[in-house]
Amino acid sequence: MIGYKLFNKRKDGSYGPLFINRRQRIEVGVKYEMEDHPTMGFAHRPGWHICKDIHGAPHIKQDGKTGASRVWCKVEFDLLEEVNRPQHQGGLWYLGKSIKIIEEVEA
Repeated sequence: MIGYKLFNKRKDGSYGPLFINRRQRIEVGVKYEMEDHPTMGFAHRPGWHICKDIHGAPHIKQDGKTGASRVWCKVEFDLLEEVNRPQHQGGLWYLGKSIKIIEEVEA
């Protein structure tokens, strides 16, 4: 499947998750399997959190606090499940078993 995911883009150009397992580095074109990292203060939803379009996460601010910027990437993924969230949180999300960045896209 194809979807969109918001990543931190670090000053060195590498990508990483926004909140959970933030130190992970994600390379374009490499397939990554999901991991489970329970984190205090966050709902336990193992899997890659993916939106069906680039405006699918209105509740997440675009600016990072770590010297990284937040960018949308088009991704290919294997579906684990669909998650229906309130519309102000983007509505339908996907949880992916695996993910591969295809390219960075303009928001």
